[in-house]
Amino acid sequence: MLNTPQKSTSQKSPARIKMRIRKGDTVQILNGKDKGKTGEVLKTMPTENRVIVQGINLRTKHVKPSQEGESGRIVTEEASLHASNVMVYSTDKKVASRVEIFVDKDGTKKRRLKKTGELID
Repeated sequence: MLNTPQKSTSQKSPARIKMRIRKGDTVQILNGKDKGKTGEVLKTMPTENRVIVQGINLRTKHVKPSQEGESGRIVTEEASLHASNVMVYSTDKKVASRVEIFVDKDGTKKRRLKKTGELID
């Protein structure tokens, strides 16, 4: 009988990364082919530290027909970006800024932009 190493059955789930960007935030792209563009965050993936931004990083996907008589199609969809490549954008002041988390007077945590001091939520 051969001595083969056994695979461990217990796998750790990837650690969640604390993200200061949330769904619905307006962000500006810092680098890549869409550098300088702004868009709304559609989805955040904290385990991978990635975000999906509306209209940014578009990919085309060729979909085969699933049923008889149905035609195939080409679908364009947004691919994810690394969270370090986006920065929260102030639509009022037209400036991108880092996010600061602070405790309000009533004891609740809030987010605000470091450059402008504007409250996000």
